[in-house]
Amino acid sequence: MDLEAQLLPGTFEHALSHLLDHEIDLSAFDARFKNDDTGATAFPPAMLPKVVLLAYSRGVISSRGIERLCRDHVIFIALSGDSCPHFTTIAAFISGLGDLIGQVFKQVLLVCDAQGLIGREMFAIDGVKLPSNASKQRSGTRADFTHQADKMEAAVQTLLKRHRETDSTDNADKPEPSLRAKEAQRIEKLQVEARRIRAWLTANPNDRPGSRGTIRKSNQTDNESAKMATSKGVIQGYTGVAAVDAKHQVIVEAQAHGTGSEQELLLPVVKALESVLAQDTLITADAGYHSEANLAALAELERDALIPDKHMRARDERFADSDKHKQAPDPLHDKSKAKKASTLYTPQDFQFDREAKRCVCPAGQALYGNGKECNIGGYIAMKFKGSETSCVPCTQRDQCLRTPEKTKVRQVVVGVNYLDRSATTILAGG
Repeated sequence: MDLEAQLLPGTFEHALSHLLDHEIDLSAFDARFKNDDTGATAFPPAMLPKVVLLAYSRGVISSRGIERLCRDHVIFIALSGDSCPHFTTIAAFISGLGDLIGQVFKQVLLVCDAQGLIGREMFAIDGVKLPSNASKQRSGTRADFTHQADKMEAAVQTLLKRHRETDSTDNADKPEPSLRAKEAQRIEKLQVEARRIRAWLTANPNDRPGSRGTIRKSNQTDNESAKMATSKGVIQGYTGVAAVDAKHQVIVEAQAHGTGSEQELLLPVVKALESVLAQDTLITADAGYHSEANLAALAELERDALIPDKHMRARDERFADSDKHKQAPDPLHDKSKAKKASTLYTPQDFQFDREAKRCVCPAGQALYGNGKECNIGGYIAMKFKGSETSCVPCTQRDQCLRTPEKTKVRQVVVGVNYLDRSATTILAGG
């Protein structure tokens, strides 16, 4: 069989093979994987990237799965030259790439740019939280770890003291040999763990700095990862962030960061894009990346950006019916009780006259404004409050107040949109 003939022109595998053989410089791999003088001849540097990238494009990400494809699938047999690398070789190659894969990524972008695949009109930034192979129970600050080591060492001293006291008594009072063996094992385990923590503290003399002068929790297994909240609970992992060009969805930047704060990652991603950004490139991101500090920094860099704040949809009438399109929660994951429908008056039951700056409750009573304006969620807000003479004797108190036995009067906050001051919205009431 002619293996090369299996790679048909126009297919992804043909383009992949051609690029890695003729366009992408893989000379940096040679020094690392050349072992002709000390062992069996190493695999060609281009072969492993070929089969790994093709497997990723087919949704296969395990080393054992890639080995199986190289043994059974004709396209993978053609790319690997029928060499069938062992899964341990593939795993060691992937885990040990380090900065080498970054150099390959840059060369791929140059090829894409030369082919006119990067438009530079708009880059979209978004991310996803990825779990790491680390235990979140081993997370904490240096003070936490020092306290853990102190407790373990104190427990060891207590057990050793009990050993000595037991040895000094009559033999009849000694515990069974099996119990003594278990105590000895526990002492050894505590001593090993305490020594391991002390060694980690010595190797990591400083806490990890967080945003705004805070301390970010370290991890004894993977100190570059971070503990972060997700929709499926708290994980120990990374936030993977990618920037994508709008023309052909080419990924122009991708990194994993050891923090769960998206706001903290916007500026590092923008600065990493400097080499591919044009003067008029528009940067877009979702509300998770919005902050006043980020907007000010982008303005200082003179970068155009569209980043909505978290209240944008609440102000936009086009999203008024967005709730009906939301995906229902997973019944196997969501253990919260269903919310009961409220029988109380909602803020929308109150009428507001903008010209007269007058608010009327469902019972027809006028509420008094305090005459002040404040910013609430992007609105210029005005506060109104009922009077005790009208609210206390009102027959509709049970429908108006959550705790009528404690609360005397009803309060309502009315907001006027910054962009369209003729539009008003009842924000809250209680």
